[in-house]
Formats: sequence, structure tokens, C-alpha cells
Amino acid sequence: MAAVTSDLPKALRKRAGESISQLRNAVAEFKNVCYANSLGSESVVLTDLISGAVPEIDIFSIDAGRMYPETYDLIERIQQRYHRTLTLYYPKMEALQGGVGENGINRLKRSLEQRHGCRAVRKVEPFRRAVSGRGAWVTGIRRGQSASRALAASVEWDGEYGLHKASPLLEWSENKIWDYIRRKRLPYNRLHDSGFPSIGGAPCTRAVAPGDDARSARWWERSDSRELHPRRRPAFSQ
Repeated sequence: MAAVTSDLPKALRKRAGESISQLRNAVAEFKNVCYANSLGSESVVLTDLISGAVPEIDIFSIDAGRMYPETYDLIERIQQRYHRTLTLYYPKMEALQGGVGENGINRLKRSLEQRHGCRAVRKVEPFRRAVSGRGAWVTGIRRGQSASRALAASVEWDGEYGLHKASPLLEWSENKIWDYIRRKRLPYNRLHDSGFPSIGGAPCTRAVAPGDDARSARWWERSDSRELHPRRRPAFSQ
């Protein structure tokens, strides 16, 4: 743990140490643990903690087939920095071709039902394969991200996927996340510099203006039919 956190100020070192302890406890209790890397800011912090202190945790990500170029660039930089492979899971080709053939390449723009259908093929099914047979999976959610996440437990049963879920970053603030990234000079997704609070597929994630609700960046968080098409990307100074 010392090598991972030794160059950090006391408060941040303490926070990182607590997260490492939670990760180690998850491995001790559940044995076969994996981390679902979403390639956002929290993800690079967890990747650094896991790679430096708990490398027995496998790291994977879902490539739904429509990621931004900046996200692929980050995958390459992560693999080069940590000398480990980030396992990618892809949608099953038959289901993907069937969905596109029947509903069109941009089916998610048509309705909430189509969005859920697209998500089921491109994200949910590959995720089920990735966590199949595991004892627990790690997520990078934080309490400050939403009202529902504010009530999350550090370890809880994930009934949807049939295994435990560990959330070692729950107590981190967004400022602490970025302080860690900058102090350790971690690679991060450059989309964050253009106003993207979270990272997802190109058709369903957008930049938001300063002060806007970060959840509005994701179509999955917007059920209003008026929000089926993304707003014009705001201009940001670099």
C-alpha cells in the first residue's frame, strides 16, 4: 500500500488506504473479484489502486461498439502504464446484427423502449458474461453522484446479476478524485476536458454545461421523450 499512496498528502493518503483495505477485504471474502472499468475519472483512480495494491483483481470493460476515439486512446494508455491487459467484452454479433437489421443503427433515438433494447444487447448481456462465475464485482460509484447512490452500502448483494458488489469509492468527493488523478499524473479520458462528467457510448453520452445536472449527460438518466436527441455540445475553453 505504501508505494501506491506514499506521495499523497495525509488526508488523500488516508482515503486511498481505506479504499485499498476495502478491495483487499473483498478479495479475502469473495476470492474471485473483478472490476468493471467504465473508463471515466473514478475508473482511473480505481485502476491505479488495484494495479498498485490489489493486482489479483481482474479489470475488464464493455466495448459496446460505439465508443468515442478518446476512450480507445485511454484504454491504450492504461495498458501501457500498468503493463496489464484491460479485457474487453463485446456484444454478441448475432444479437447485434439482428437488432440493427430490425430497428436501424440509431434505434435508441426512437423511444425509451428502443433505448432499453439497445442497452440490453450492447451492455447488459456482455456484462453478465464478464461477471459470470465471479464472487464479487467492483464499481466506482460515489455517494455524491445521485440520491440513490447516497444510500448505497460499501458491500451489498447485486440481485440483478447474482453476486456481491463492492463500492470502495463511495466516500470520495469529485474533488478528491481529481486531486488523486492530478497528483499521480494518471492518464484520464480527455472527454472530461470537454465537459463530459461521465463516459459512455458516443450516441448516448454528451457534454453538459457548467452547473447542469451531471446525470443529464446520460440518455439512460433521461426518460422524458423530449430528450431523445442530444443538445448541441456546449463550448468550453481548454
